[in-house]
Amino acid sequence: FSTTADGAASPTERFRISNNGSFSSVIPGGSTLYPSFDCRAWVNFNGTGTVAIRASGNVSSITDNGTGDYTVNFTTALADANYCVSSCYRNNVSAYNRMAPLSIKYAVAPTASALRVEGGYGDDNSALYNNQDLDYCCISVFR
Repeated sequence: FSTTADGAASPTERFRISNNGSFSSVIPGGSTLYPSFDCRAWVNFNGTGTVAIRASGNVSSITDNGTGDYTVNFTTALADANYCVSSCYRNNVSAYNRMAPLSIKYAVAPTASALRVEGGYGDDNSALYNNQDLDYCCISVFR
């Protein structure tokens, strides 16, 4: 896909879809095509009491597995589980009031259809860590 700037004589390439279906774009002012790695799913939810999704994209539901332990269920499964997760939570329930990343649940492998995460608080000076229901959770999945 190309566009022509006002007053320009010829178009400039902006996007390209290759024969294998991959999508690339050109950063404004540049000439190099960069592959597009898109957010495949995202969710903002309240993890306290009855878990409630505030807003989401490609997330059908959140399963509450216990205190501070959640499964994010994708509406449309991804191609595989080789994705990158970015997350954060706000803990506004205890003395450990801060933003921190949610952790991918240990020993529960992510799948193409779901991701299990957990969060809570810990003493920065020791190995103590306790899951806690979280009032503000955000997760993005990129592939």
